[in-house]
This record gives sequence, C-alpha cells and structure tokens, in this order.
Amino acid sequence: MRQNGVDDQVCISVGEKLIEKLNGLSSSPSKCFIFRVHGQLREVNEKAYEPNIIAVGPYHHGKGNLQMMEEHKLRYLRSLLKVKKEDVYKYISVMRALEAKIRRCYIEPLNLDENQLVEMMVLDGCFIVELIRKFTMPNLRERNDPIFEVEWIVNCLQRDLLLFENQLPFFVLCNLFNMIEVPNNHQRFVYLALQFFGDLFPGQGNKGSVHDDSKHMIRHLLDLVHRNWLPPFALVQPTGVPKKERNWRFIPCATKLIEAGIKLKKVEGNNSFDIKFEKGVLQIPPLAIEDRTESFFRNLIAHEQYNQGSHVHFIGDYVKFIDCLIDTSEDVEIICREGIIDNWLGDADAVATMINKMNEFVTGGGEHFHYAKIFNKINIHCRKRRHRWMAKLRRNYLSSPWAILSVLAAFVLLVLTILQTVYTMMG
Repeated sequence: MRQNGVDDQVCISVGEKLIEKLNGLSSSPSKCFIFRVHGQLREVNEKAYEPNIIAVGPYHHGKGNLQMMEEHKLRYLRSLLKVKKEDVYKYISVMRALEAKIRRCYIEPLNLDENQLVEMMVLDGCFIVELIRKFTMPNLRERNDPIFEVEWIVNCLQRDLLLFENQLPFFVLCNLFNMIEVPNNHQRFVYLALQFFGDLFPGQGNKGSVHDDSKHMIRHLLDLVHRNWLPPFALVQPTGVPKKERNWRFIPCATKLIEAGIKLKKVEGNNSFDIKFEKGVLQIPPLAIEDRTESFFRNLIAHEQYNQGSHVHFIGDYVKFIDCLIDTSEDVEIICREGIIDNWLGDADAVATMINKMNEFVTGGGEHFHYAKIFNKINIHCRKRRHRWMAKLRRNYLSSPWAILSVLAAFVLLVLTILQTVYTMMG
C-alpha cells in the first residue's frame, strides 16, 4: 500500500510539472525567423557561420573575441545623437514598444531581460544603420574613423552582417532609419544596404532593389540580399513538374563533359543563375571566388533551408550545379581557363574542396530542382557515341594549326598514293 502511495505521489508530481510546461506554451507556434544553424550543417565548416569581429543580436553577444566592436557601437551612437541633437530616450522608447515582437523573432528563448534586449537593439541597430549610411556617404564619417580607415574592417563587417545567426529583425532597422534619416522611405534603406553589401556578390545579379511584392516581407539583412539576388525563374510559383524532369540525374564533371564533346563558355548576363545548354555548348555566367565566398554561400543556403513553406532554393541549386562540374583541381583549372571562375584564392585544390563540401547535409534538389531540364539535355548528349568520337578527333588531330596541317598533309599523301596506284594498274 505504501508503494502505491509513493507511486501516486510521483505521478502527481510529474503531472503537475507537465501541466505547468503545457500551460506555458503559446496557443500556436510563433512565427520566428532568426534561427540557429543545425549541428550537421555547422560541423562541415563551423567558422563559416561564426562572426569574426562583430556580434549582432543575442546569439553571439558577449563573446570575448568580438568585444572590439562594442566600443565602436557606442561611438557611432554618440556621434549620431550629437549630429541629430537628440537624446537616446527617443530610440529607447521605440525599441521598448517593439520588445515583445522582437523577442518572438528568435527561435531560442533569450536570456536577456527587457532592458538588456532594448539596449542591444538600440546599440546594434543604430550602428548598422549608421555604418550603411556612412559607407555610401563619406561626408557623414567622422575624421579618422578606423572602420573606414582600415579596409579589412569593412570587409569583415560586410561578411559578419550577413551571417545566418547574426541578424536583427528588419523592422528594427527600418524603425531606426525612420528616426535617423527619412520616415517611411524604406526603399532608400534597401538601396543603401545593397550598396554596402555589393562587394560580396560573387556573380552578376545585384539589382540594387527587391521585387515590389516582397519589400514588406523582408525578415533581416541576409533575407534582403537573398531576395535581391532572386533570378526571374524564382518568382514563378512551382506547379506540376513533368515526369522526365523529376527523374533527373547528376551530370559528369567538366573534364568528362569536354571528353563528351561539350564546350564550356563564359557568358555575360543579367544574373549568375542564367545557365543554358544549347547545341553542345554549356553557357555559364562568371563566378568570382575569394576568401568570403564560402561564408556568403553557406549562410544563404542555411537561410533557404529554414525558409518555411518555400521551394525557392536557387542558391542551393546553383551550388549543386557548380559542384557537379567540379570533382578535382583539374576541373577547376579547366573552368578557370574558360574565364567562368575567377579564382582569387589562387589554389585550385582549395576551390575544389570548398565547392565539394558546400552541399553536405543540405536538403533540396528534388523535383523542383531548377537545372533538371539542363541536366537531362546534357546527359542525353553525353550518351551519344558520335559526340565522344568527334571530341576525340578534334582533341587528338585538330587541336592546333600544326595538327590540322599534319592531317591535311597525311590526307594529301594518301590521295597521291591512291592515284599513283590507280595509274600503275591502268598502265
């Protein structure tokens, strides 16, 4: 009987704790949009998701290696208040009114009280807005501002402010911009922000604006850059996919494509994603690869992975396409020779390794894979033997003027030999 009493007490205790937790849940999941990178994705290259010099928002706040910029945040706020002839309470009041809404934007419960979160939004938000304004308008800068005097600092800030976990809600920045510059002119802030991040784009397509329908839906700066880079096909809602495009297969690497008679050609276009395959020629817009490129792509891909209810994975699809072309450093060298990749890393092996690891633990590339039709056309081309024979003929016998002359000389010699034989038989 005593045992039953103990069991009853345990049940009551556990039940009370569960009821308390259940009552603490909201009636429906909150629409948060600032997430953490999941463990498998992070493990492939943790540094690609970690800030180098600045923490923005709560996830990386307080890390020892990021303290240098905290003084600059204060300095920028002091300069702003001095120029505007305002006190800080105006900004605090606006952020305090938004505090609950801001808190709901983050996937994790924040270990910050109301005052701490409001202070963070004022300092981080004002710094970002002022940094973006000063980048485009040098007359706003203080004399000897170290952020603009030392070039690598701006480069690092451009990278860090587009990290998946290093974001503020976009409405916070817009509200601060309203107070700092022009009320309700968010299109100007969008333009200034895209100017600031312009150097990071590794290819064509920075339009300096976003599609009109998406302006009010921008979540944060990374989302802004993603929406700005949207190719035209990404604006079309996916419908039923033809069966033959659902059954696509990966294409061979660049070396094998050339062996199959396919020519790689650099083309200038409106965006980096406008890849075409016509008459045996694979047309690809140029891609510049530098130290920040991997972080840029990885964080955009992470953003797509958490983009709820969307099939728009055009960055992931594009990287998957490039990954198919590149297996080894030899493939990188071939693509560089054609001018398609501009390798600022200088090391073909480093580029191959970077690209090959980019899609690890990334979902996508299913029936909505954008390049499925191109992949199918390329694979059909590669299966035809005559293309391989013609490619081998051109590679072995027609690859240079001297080779062509040798073939012609051999042909002429053969004709003369046949003629001589015929004349001898007739004589």
